[in-house]
Amino acid sequence: MIARIQALVPLSAGDSEEQILEKKLLVYASLLISAAAAVWGAIFLYYGEVAPASVSLGYTAFTLVGLYIVIRTRRYHWFQFIQFICGLAFPFVQMVMLGGFWQSGTVMVWTLIPPLGTLLFYSPRRARAWWLAYLALFILAGFLQDGLHHTNRLPQDLLNAFTVLNLTVVSSLVLLLLNYFINKKNEAYWLLHIEQQKADRLLLNVLPKEIAAVLKNDEHTIAEQFDEASVLFADLVGFTPLTSQLSPTQMVELLNEIFTRFDALVDKYGVEKIRTIGDNYMVAAGVPRPQPDHAQRLARLALDMHHYLDENWSPAVLQEGAQVGEPARVPVQFRIGINSGPVIGGVIGKRKFVYDVWGDAVNIASRMESHGLPGKIQISQETQRRLCGEFACQRRGTIAVKGKGEMETWFLEGSEHR
Repeated sequence: MIARIQALVPLSAGDSEEQILEKKLLVYASLLISAAAAVWGAIFLYYGEVAPASVSLGYTAFTLVGLYIVIRTRRYHWFQFIQFICGLAFPFVQMVMLGGFWQSGTVMVWTLIPPLGTLLFYSPRRARAWWLAYLALFILAGFLQDGLHHTNRLPQDLLNAFTVLNLTVVSSLVLLLLNYFINKKNEAYWLLHIEQQKADRLLLNVLPKEIAAVLKNDEHTIAEQFDEASVLFADLVGFTPLTSQLSPTQMVELLNEIFTRFDALVDKYGVEKIRTIGDNYMVAAGVPRPQPDHAQRLARLALDMHHYLDENWSPAVLQEGAQVGEPARVPVQFRIGINSGPVIGGVIGKRKFVYDVWGDAVNIASRMESHGLPGKIQISQETQRRLCGEFACQRRGTIAVKGKGEMETWFLEGSEHR
């Protein structure tokens, strides 16, 4: 039986889930109401009320013929519109034929269903027109009461039963519709909340939370000067030879494993990962949140990165090559460079946002890495000055730095408090 009823639903290939649900609700509701109307019509005929019976039975026949037509023509919206018109007109006509509100068993309450149904199927603006039509019919029925013939052949007990049934059935349908609306609203809010959380997590994976909060409320260009900050660059030594030694998948797995650990250390020290480009990893401290100990944070981060690489990727603990089916485990070394000084941090553009830092301090940090030595953490004199007394630093001496000339550099060896 359920399968046969579902076959009556005029579904189309391009229907969305919401449209499918709307069509099913309309067909099921129309069939239930038409079945009730047939029962009402049979009772009216039994007591000799032919005209009201013809209205009830006419609605049932009209619904069934309408379903047949819509199944053949797929003109679903026509059927929907006619059902709402009949839902308003037929109870009103039947009320007039039976002699008034109470003489008809309050059949007029059924005219409440179409305006409520339009809230489900139409926009609120269109639903208001149906609600006004409902009010107009009820007001008209009120004016007509004194002029109607207030007798019919239906016994009082039956009228009382009709009154109870009409009021309880319609009120139950109203409650079911309201429950549906509330459930759909709560479901939509919950799904929206979930999607909002996903969007927020995705945004926070791209931008610092302070910058993300600003961009969600304003789209202006963000740029801010930070007088005290530190920048770290880490770069894989021998990346090009490794790409010829490992497959692309193995190379990606290797970098992903290492950079994932770096990400965890970044979170540990509360600094900001700026970006990864290929095998290059960039971190800043003191932006976008000012941090008085920005140099110390990056120093501890660099030492932990060096310790992780030494403990997990040094030749002493690895053999070259990887087992079949396992991630590549080959010895790797990184050059790490740190510099401190003023930078500008911000977001430029309107699409594919990325938080970045600029300035001479950033350029020097990049030079500290590129002019460094494998397995070493090279720092500038500006950074060493901020770390003096807290960390063990070995003077490398003066080196020629591209674009900067001769610069005094140091190797960060460890913490004095370790």
